[in-house]
Amino acid sequence: MRPFRRRGSDVVARLEPAESGVLGMLLDQLEQLLTADPDDVDGDPVLARLLPAGHRSDPALAADYRELTETALRGGKTDDLAAVRASLPAGGGEVRLDPEQAGAWLRTTNDLRLALGERIGVTEETEPPEDPAGEEGQQLAVYYWLTGLQGSLVDAVAAARDARR
Repeated sequence: MRPFRRRGSDVVARLEPAESGVLGMLLDQLEQLLTADPDDVDGDPVLARLLPAGHRSDPALAADYRELTETALRGGKTDDLAAVRASLPAGGGEVRLDPEQAGAWLRTTNDLRLALGERIGVTEETEPPEDPAGEEGQQLAVYYWLTGLQGSLVDAVAAARDARR
């Protein structure tokens, strides 16, 4: 991957074919979770992380809040997934994002990191894998790759905003 860099008001990166494939697979998995029947994913810790309770100390208030906001939250996340998918080069290549697309990428990469981190048990003490040969090492490597991708996007978006001032 060539990290995101500012190009005018856009940000640009280059992904390898395998990176585009992994990102596409993660997008598919997240979309399946977000569009699943709520009864089928009730109690899923990833959804609890992505759609947190609005009020932790009052279950009734939290349920009311969820009823009012969950559909819009899921819809926004699904819309962001679609925007990322539309700008992701399937076989690798250049990713060029305008400010709106960059926002969708930032929100989606954050959701992907939260979901993957929750699934594999990432904590503040988790370190990058020394040997990514095993399944756990590979998952951690993907997590840290997403972290690097998101970090370069944050830096590029900030540089583009500074340039507009």
